[in-house]
Amino acid sequence: MTRPAADRDRAPVRSDEARSEKARPGGGRHGRVVDDPSTEPPTEPLALPVPESGPTHGHAEPDREPDPTAEPVRARGPGHDVGHGHGHGPAAPAGRRVRVLLAVLLVPCALAALVGLVLLRPTGGPSPAPGTALLQPVRGQVTAAQVTDCSPGDGQGRCAALVVAMTDGPRSGRDLVQLVPLEPGTPRFTVGDPVVLGWSGGNPDDPGSYQIVDFQRGGSLAWLAVLFAAAVLVLGRWRGLAALAALAVSFAVLLLFVLPAIRAGHSPLAVAVVGAGVIMFAVLYLTHGLSARTSTAVLGTLVSLALIGVLGATFSAAARLTGLDDQTTALVASLGVGIDARGLLLAGMVIGALGVLDDVTVTQTSAVWELRRANPQLGATALFQAAMRIGRDHVASAVNTLVLAYAGASLPLLLLFSLSGRSLGDVATSQDVATEIVRTLVGSIGLVASVPVTTAVAALVASREDVEPGRDGRAGSPRRRARGRAASRGR
Repeated sequence: MTRPAADRDRAPVRSDEARSEKARPGGGRHGRVVDDPSTEPPTEPLALPVPESGPTHGHAEPDREPDPTAEPVRARGPGHDVGHGHGHGPAAPAGRRVRVLLAVLLVPCALAALVGLVLLRPTGGPSPAPGTALLQPVRGQVTAAQVTDCSPGDGQGRCAALVVAMTDGPRSGRDLVQLVPLEPGTPRFTVGDPVVLGWSGGNPDDPGSYQIVDFQRGGSLAWLAVLFAAAVLVLGRWRGLAALAALAVSFAVLLLFVLPAIRAGHSPLAVAVVGAGVIMFAVLYLTHGLSARTSTAVLGTLVSLALIGVLGATFSAAARLTGLDDQTTALVASLGVGIDARGLLLAGMVIGALGVLDDVTVTQTSAVWELRRANPQLGATALFQAAMRIGRDHVASAVNTLVLAYAGASLPLLLLFSLSGRSLGDVATSQDVATEIVRTLVGSIGLVASVPVTTAVAALVASREDVEPGRDGRAGSPRRRARGRAASRGR
């Protein structure tokens, strides 16, 4: 049978290649042996499938673009393979210099956060103001409920008589009757509802010393927390466990430092800055490990938080926001001590933006490092441009998420203003709505700024880091990937 012309042309080449490999020990696919150093290598390339790591004879094909992952071809002396080479990553000393620079920038900030934690530590909060005694919680369960008159004999039936069995408190096991008015803003109670009573501290046998203040929600919230932890552990495994530990650290800082320090009379903004710094360092390093990648995310978060603090203070003063909404006014009255209401507003901005910033900065640094690992030949500029394309998509959705989160939290307030009959301009410039607008826009500006800042720092750091193969084999060294492709094409 007559072979096709393409096969007849290709057969001698393969035969020559086989003879060339047999003619030298260790002959392979990387080149040929030059027996005579003075012999000039051929100027015309052989018609042979060439692996991406470079042509067999050390000459680049004119019609093929070089593979950025291919290992360089380094000429050797007589008796050595001309085509053999070794892949070289970024120099290790440059990576060490980058780590030193990151440490110089971050270590003083971490020390400042620790010093602030000591200086602003709570030493005991103020006593409640006279006449604002807090109710002591007493748990109970509704055992009977029926509609009755608010006043005996009025015949209107606008109240509900609830029989509550107390399960703790000064008269645990006793029943008491509570009258609850049936109004549009009053919750509806049924038999079996677990409720919380507020005891004023008066006569424990007098039903007038108690009032129903809330429902018990501990059981349902505990099950929801278990479901959340299970989802995080199933997907994140050990990284998920570290994330849960970091979440516990965040709650500990908020409950044991931030809130008591503000109650003790310290500046809310200073307390929030210190608390956010402690949370940032502890959470990011605990979750993602001590590395240059994590340090880059920490640096980007720190710069963005500083920008949010400056913008928040500037525009809160420019808009003359007092921070004295209904809840803050009631808080100041109950504490009986002067609290900087505007500082409390700024503290909420800083702490509220921290969680979203962590998400954006960690995502950007991970994107830069994965791009660098996928193509070790990318420099800082190319890494920045590629990662910014990812960052633009991320920040577009994150800003929308931030706006919707604040709008959802303020939905009852927005509904109230929509029923007031006031114009949109009047509603937007009112104290409560303007506060949410400033909070949302300042946080969004900090979020947008975090993308180029973090990406630029990550590109500079990653371009000077050594590229290490991934443990799962997906991000191997350039030399290994080039040889693998050459072997598959040869077959």
